[in-house]
Amino acid sequence: MTPTNRTPVIPDAPAVAARLMSEFAVRTGLSGASQDPGRYLWTDAFAVCNFLELFAQTGDQAYRRWALDLIEQVHLVLGRYRDDDVRHGWISGLENLTARQHPTARGLRIGKPLKERDADEPMDERLEWDRDGQYFHYLTKWMHALCAATCLIDDAARWAAELGVAAVEGFGRRSTSGRIVGVYWKMSTDLSRPLVPATGQHDALDGLITFRETQHAAANTPPAAAAPDLSPAIEALSVLCQQRDWTTDDPLGIGGLLFDVCRLCQVIGEERPGDVRLVEEITDGCRRGLMALLAARHLNRPLSYRLPFRELGLAIGLEALPVIADYIRPSRIGGRPALRQALAFLLTHQSLGVEIIKTWLPHAQRPDESWRAHQNINDVMLATALIPDTFLLVR
Repeated sequence: MTPTNRTPVIPDAPAVAARLMSEFAVRTGLSGASQDPGRYLWTDAFAVCNFLELFAQTGDQAYRRWALDLIEQVHLVLGRYRDDDVRHGWISGLENLTARQHPTARGLRIGKPLKERDADEPMDERLEWDRDGQYFHYLTKWMHALCAATCLIDDAARWAAELGVAAVEGFGRRSTSGRIVGVYWKMSTDLSRPLVPATGQHDALDGLITFRETQHAAANTPPAAAAPDLSPAIEALSVLCQQRDWTTDDPLGIGGLLFDVCRLCQVIGEERPGDVRLVEEITDGCRRGLMALLAARHLNRPLSYRLPFRELGLAIGLEALPVIADYIRPSRIGGRPALRQALAFLLTHQSLGVEIIKTWLPHAQRPDESWRAHQNINDVMLATALIPDTFLLVR
């Protein structure tokens, strides 16, 4: 399913996105020979989708090459232990040739500037944000990027599925009977211990939908690239997603929920009990979250108190509304007036995404100190907001 054709949010959106992504490629060591590439899993997942979208729009082979090179570089850098770690080699523990064939078999590092906390080292909440390890919701973003790359790489769906297996095995919080009852927020690089044992509000939902997307992608790849079955993980995560309140007033969180429901709508042809109810619950969570965000006047605060990439996450999510609206038609779902009312509210605020982009675009064009503090993630997510189709696509 392909997202609805849309008018660019600004007249020269593809050209602006192309400039941002070309500069990102140079700055992070993707373009040219770099001995120390700056890889960060979340940002790189969005970047892969952007390069694929630019290639689709222009046919320029440079973007195709950058997408492929970025995937390879992420696996070579974040699939291995850090240079300052006492452990060496691939996180999977596999020998080099086999590890290259299964680069995601034991997960991927975040790419934070500091090495992970030692087992006997006390927690410092401030430092923990800058320490390495693995995040579940970063792994699912990379799974999505690999699914998008199945148009270029036969093994991409298998790599995504193998990453899903590693994620649920490593992050699953289990009861004494072995049943998964939650998902840890942050794990050590080797997935042997939780670094932050709290549970992310939306991690199980993001996992459920991403794993289903991966199964969908794997079904459309050559048999020679057979992927492991994620059905048991999907069933376990589905239980965790029953009758939940998904409401958040965080702009990035709302954007992530809109992205989730957008993908769910695209794979919902693979009918499962409760799919329409889950669409309704997520959409209503988005409605209530956006109402709370607007009531708090978050987007009226001084820019110095706001983080661009978090708001750009909302802008990207709002671009998914036409896809959701295409699914939520009476001919498809019958009644569900509450679902249609929630969507109607969200559609009345779709232009908010354009406002966010126009707010931050001048800062990307003339970066100040605040923008440069998170320039890679700011630039890449702004580019995604400008050319969102590949990111929103389920292949």
